[in-house]
Amino acid sequence: MARTRSGRPSDRELGMDRAISRRDFVQGAAVGGAGLLAAAWLPGCGPLAPTRRLAAQDRPGYYPPRLTGLRGSHPGSFESAHALRDGQKLPEPHGLDEQYDLVVVGAGISGLAAAHFYRDAQPHARILVLDNHDDFGGHAKRNEFEIDGQLRLLNGGTLMIDSPRPYSAVADGVLRAIGIDAAALSARLLPQDPDFYAFGQSKHSGVFFDRESFGADHLAVGLRSRPWQEFLAAAPLSPAAKLDYERVETGLVDYLPGLDSAQKQQLLTRISYLAYLRDLAKVDRAVLRIYQARTQGEWCTGIDAVAAIDAWAYGLPGFKGLQLEHGSVPQLSFTPKGYYETGGSVRLHFPDGNATIARGLVRKLIPAAVPGSGIEDLVTARVDYAQLDRAGEPVRLRLSSIVVGVHHDGPPQSAQSTTVTYMRGGRAQSVRASQCVLACYNMMIPYLMPELPERQKQALHELVKGPLVYTSVGLRNGRAFDKLGVKWIYAPGSYHTSTRVNPIVNIGDYRSPRTPDDPTLVWMTRTPCQAGLSEHDQNRAGRAELLATPFEVFERNIRDQLGRMLGGGGFDPAADISAITVNRWPHGYAPERNILWEPMVPHEQLPQVIGRARFGRVAIANSDCGGGAYTDVAIDMAHRAVEELLGGTAGV
Repeated sequence: MARTRSGRPSDRELGMDRAISRRDFVQGAAVGGAGLLAAAWLPGCGPLAPTRRLAAQDRPGYYPPRLTGLRGSHPGSFESAHALRDGQKLPEPHGLDEQYDLVVVGAGISGLAAAHFYRDAQPHARILVLDNHDDFGGHAKRNEFEIDGQLRLLNGGTLMIDSPRPYSAVADGVLRAIGIDAAALSARLLPQDPDFYAFGQSKHSGVFFDRESFGADHLAVGLRSRPWQEFLAAAPLSPAAKLDYERVETGLVDYLPGLDSAQKQQLLTRISYLAYLRDLAKVDRAVLRIYQARTQGEWCTGIDAVAAIDAWAYGLPGFKGLQLEHGSVPQLSFTPKGYYETGGSVRLHFPDGNATIARGLVRKLIPAAVPGSGIEDLVTARVDYAQLDRAGEPVRLRLSSIVVGVHHDGPPQSAQSTTVTYMRGGRAQSVRASQCVLACYNMMIPYLMPELPERQKQALHELVKGPLVYTSVGLRNGRAFDKLGVKWIYAPGSYHTSTRVNPIVNIGDYRSPRTPDDPTLVWMTRTPCQAGLSEHDQNRAGRAELLATPFEVFERNIRDQLGRMLGGGGFDPAADISAITVNRWPHGYAPERNILWEPMVPHEQLPQVIGRARFGRVAIANSDCGGGAYTDVAIDMAHRAVEELLGGTAGV
C-alpha cells in the first residue's frame, strides 16, 4: 500500500475512506438523517408543521446511544453556554406557560438523584429536568453498537461503581431503590471470568514504545507477568534505561535514608512524582518518558503536576524501599486513604458503565420511558425517549436544552419563585419554578446566576475540571489481541495512552464476546495536557485542545495507533474497524485538591464548600462541589442540596 513521503501510512491504508459508522447529532438533527423521520419535524414538512415543531427527542427513531462520531460534549451541546460566557447577547426568551415545584439543571447522576430525592419527599411535586446534551446521564453515557448483528455496549464516560470509601447509606439507598444490590451483583458478575478484561489467550498487559518518543515502534507484552529481561528484551531502550525501569518497578532502594515514615511523607507532599523519579531515584530520561502519562487517567495531568505522596498512595511504583506506613499518611490531594482504612466501596461494572444507574433513575422517575422492572432487563431495555417530556406528567426530562439563566423573581431573600431560561433549537425559552437545583458544571454557575455573591462566584470559578477522552472502537473481531496475548496496552507517547479490551460482563440477556472471533469493543483513553504547567493550567490547555480538534483528527490517530500497536497480530485498521465513537469531555473529572498547588485550609474555606452554598431558592448539586469524581459523591451532593431546599437551611 502507498505510503506518504514522511513514511506515515496513507489515508487509504488506514481506512479513512471506509464507510464506517461515524454520524453525529448537530443541534438535535442527525447528519445524514439515518434512521430518523426528518419530515415529521422539519419546518414546512409533514402534518405537524402548522401547529408546532416537534422536538428532536420526540421524533420516531430517536435513540442517541447508537450515535457514533464525536460524542460526549457533542456539537450543539455547549455553544450557547460559551456565548453566554463570552458576553454575547442571547435572544429574548419566550415564556412558556409551565410552572414547576422544582427545575433541575443537569440530567447527570446528580441531577437525576436530586429529582429522585425531591420526588420522594414531595410525592405530588411537578419536576422538570433540563439537560444540554441530546441524551441523559451526564458523564454516565452509554455507547451502543450492533456489529454483525451482535449488541455490544461500552461506557462513554463513568466506568463503574468504585469509590475510595464505602457508599454512604444515602448513596447505597439510591442504588437499592433502582434495584441495584451492588455487593450481591459484584459477587455474581465479577467472578464470571478470572480475568475481567480478557478472552482467549489475551491475558497480558503491555507497553507500546512509539518511534516518535523512543526511536522505534515496539509492543512489549507481559508487563509484571513475565520476567523483566524477557519483557524488555526487544524494547527500544538503552541497557541503563532497562535497568532503571526494572529498579523503579521492583527495587527496594530507600531514596530517603535517615528519615522516618512521617518525615518521608511530609517531604513527598512537596515534590512531584516526576521530581521523585528524576532527582531522588535518578532514573534515565527514557524512563521518565515511560511514566509521564501514568497519572493522566486519574488526575488528567502528567506526573509533573502530581505530588509524589499521591503517586505512592495510588499505588504507583518506586516507593517500596521507603517502607512508608499508611497509618501516618498526611492529608492527601487524592482520596485513596479511605482504601487503606475501610477497603473502599464495592466495585461493580455494568456493560455500559454507570449509564445503567442513570437509566435506573429515569425508570424510577418516568416509568413509561424505560420498559421492564428489574436490573436484569435494565441493561438491554430500549429507552423510549418520546416518553421523557410528556405534558401533564409529574416528572419531565427535556434534552438539548442549554440553560443560560437562572434568577429569582424578586429579592433572593423573599422571592417565591425562580425563572429558568434555556436555549433549544436556536430559540430562548423560560419556565418558572418554586425551587431550583443546579446540577451542572460549577464553572458555568456564575454566568447563569450573576446575582450570586462575588465570593461564591470566585470559589466556583476555582473548581477547574479535568478534560479527558473516552474512545470506543468497534472491531469485527479480537484476533489481533489474542494472537499477541495482550488485553491492555499502556502507550505513554501515543495519542491515546491506554487501550483496553472491553470488560467481560454478562447480565440478563446481554452477552459479552467469548472468543477472539466475536465482534468486540476496545476502550481507548486520552488526556490532553501540557507538561510543565500547574494542574489547572494543564486542564485549561487540554480543554482548549479538545474543543479545537475535529473528529477526523481523532479518527486518523486512532487508526494509525491501533495499526502500529497491533500490526504484529495481523490487525488491519482499514478492514477491522467497524465503528468509532469519541466521547469528548472538555469538562471531565471533578476537581480534587492538589497538595502541590493548593494550600491546606480549613474545611469551611475550601472552594467547593464556599461554592455550593444555597442561595435563596437555588441549591447546587454535583460531584464538583463534593470534591471527588465519583458517583457516590454526586448522589450525596444531590441529597444535601434537596435537604437544603426542603429544610430551608444555609440560605442567603
